[in-house]
Amino acid sequence: MNIDLHAVYARHPAAPSGTSALRGVSLALRAGEQVALIGPSGAGKTTLLQVAAAALKPSRGQLLLEAVDPWSLRTAALQRLRGRLFMAPQTPPLPPRQRVITAVLAGRLPAWSLATSLRSLFYPVDIAGAHAALERFDLAEKLFARVDRLSGGERQRVGLARALLAPATLWLIDEPLSALDPTRSEQAISTVTEVARERGITLMATMHQVDTALAHFDRIVGLRDGAVAFDLPTAQVSRDHLARLYAQHEAELHGGAPVESALPPDAPQPAVMHCR
Repeated sequence: MNIDLHAVYARHPAAPSGTSALRGVSLALRAGEQVALIGPSGAGKTTLLQVAAAALKPSRGQLLLEAVDPWSLRTAALQRLRGRLFMAPQTPPLPPRQRVITAVLAGRLPAWSLATSLRSLFYPVDIAGAHAALERFDLAEKLFARVDRLSGGERQRVGLARALLAPATLWLIDEPLSALDPTRSEQAISTVTEVARERGITLMATMHQVDTALAHFDRIVGLRDGAVAFDLPTAQVSRDHLARLYAQHEAELHGGAPVESALPPDAPQPAVMHCR
């Protein structure tokens, strides 16, 4: 799915009136492209995902999905369009008494009829599909467990497994690794990017793990204060780009820390080449 944002302003619903989380953001993703959004907390990353998901209407500017303004559509058409994308929040909204298999199969809902959806609540329609999706995240043994018996990291991986079953051509994933240890993080992001690449799915993910973003995404967009600080192929993102991106935030936290100390601790060291 193609995404185009043109000079978008948007306010987070919880923000004070008149405060914009996004300020004139212009961004374009072509079908099958994978982009990581990085930046300090409060930079507008989650708000940008909500705008791209047609869940939050811009106060100014325009969002186009496949060259269509979703906010110009009638309700039924807008719902069909939303059925073609998958939004994974940082904390998946999983009912605590629900079985994991039911939570994962919820990814299929946009493609199912009402009758199939209701039947699957009592007799899961695609057990094999749910098992295969969970297996990619090393959670197959949790297939029939209750959600309230899972750890926070397991719930996060269940939310990602749901994406594998969704009939979506756009994945919008918010902080997918926040509750995962390094080993699980590597497994999860590798699975998400590999499956998206295999299926030609457009992927936009927000991340605080800078080194992981640089290792798994071909394009990095840095957000700061609701605006695009840089939009570059990963190979062109330098230590200076990252230092400037996080400098203002770190200075505010630490009372004017120098730029060098603003670089995230997991950012890669620059490669030094000596030519003769």
